[in-house]
Amino acid sequence: MKQKDLLYTGKAKSVYRTDVNDRLIVEFRDDITAFDGGKKDVLKNKGGYNAEVSAFIFEYLAKNGVKTHFVEMLDEKRMVVRHLEMIPLEVIVRNVAAGSLVRNYPIKEGTPLNPPIIVIDYKDDSRHDPMLNDEIIIALGIATEKELKTIKTSALNVNRLLSDLMAAQGITLVDFKLEFGRGKKTIYLGDEISMDSMRLWDKKTGESLDKDVYRFEKGDVMAIYNRVARRITQQQG
Repeated sequence: MKQKDLLYTGKAKSVYRTDVNDRLIVEFRDDITAFDGGKKDVLKNKGGYNAEVSAFIFEYLAKNGVKTHFVEMLDEKRMVVRHLEMIPLEVIVRNVAAGSLVRNYPIKEGTPLNPPIIVIDYKDDSRHDPMLNDEIIIALGIATEKELKTIKTSALNVNRLLSDLMAAQGITLVDFKLEFGRGKKTIYLGDEISMDSMRLWDKKTGESLDKDVYRFEKGDVMAIYNRVARRITQQQG
């Protein structure tokens, strides 16, 4: 497979066309950002850690029946994926109150959320990713009622599987972000699932094990990303 012209550049990933029909290459760069790009850095090996964890999780989810865009890894930072028409929604599943939920609503950080909460934001940096409800999503033509049902059902299923995966390594899956896309008539899980898109806490110590370490300067970001990658990917199954 040959990597061809650049299709899209995001905050931390670049997407390229290939010479194979219906396949793209996603390159995980070492860029890291926070606060709508207000804070930016380049951290050596960061892309590799996120690519490794994303690939492991996509394979784990696929074994458990979740349709994802992941095909294979080309090298430590480049992933071959199915070409999807991405749906501009950020689907956030929350198991524990943290982050914007605590900032915007009268709920204490660390409060368990049972059942989990699904929050859907419109993926648009210029509008600061505003929250949507089902009616707005349908009115804007972003997704149909049937597609929304599929997306939410898949998100909760992924949540169950990821919560089990993390719990086995003594990690609490606080919340995480998913993105979905259309492949012909099928909805697939796309984008990435990594320390950049999950909020993880150590079950014993409460230590942050995700991008919050970078956001709020809680320690050595790459040391923690490396440690978390080892904890997650060294599991079996």
